[in-house]
Amino acid sequence: MTLNIIKLCVGCDTVDELIDWWRSTHAEGQPWKMRTRQTPKRAAELTDGGSLYRVYKGFILSRQRILSVETVGQGVAARCEVTLDPEVILTVPTPRRAFQGWRYLDGKDAPADLAPAGAGEGVPMELARQLREIGAW
Repeated sequence: MTLNIIKLCVGCDTVDELIDWWRSTHAEGQPWKMRTRQTPKRAAELTDGGSLYRVYKGFILSRQRILSVETVGQGVAARCEVTLDPEVILTVPTPRRAFQGWRYLDGKDAPADLAPAGAGEGVPMELARQLREIGAW
C-alpha cells in the first residue's frame, strides 16, 4: 500500500499561489524541496510511489510525488529535505483539520486526483471546495 505525507500549506491560500511563489523564488530547473525538522522513519515507503498532500485553508487540494527523502546536516542542525516532482496534481477537495508538522497518510485515505495544475479549464478550486463543504460533491 502506498504511504504519503500530508502537510499544511502555510502562506499560500490556493494551489496557484503556491506555484506562483515557487516560480518567483526559485530558478528554472531547480529541484522542488520541502524542508522539515524530522526525517520520516518510513522514508523508503514514501519514495515507493508516495506523494506529499497539501492542506490549504482546511482542505487537501493538491499533491506532488515524492522523489527522495534525505537527512542533511548533523546533530541539532540536522534537517530533512523531501525532493518533490515539479508537477503539482489537483485533488478532490477533502476537508482536513489543522495540525502541526506533517503526518503520514495511507493511500486508502488519500483523495482522488482531478488533473495536473494549470491543465486547462475545469471546476475552479474555490467552487470545488465550496461544493465539497456543503456536500454537493
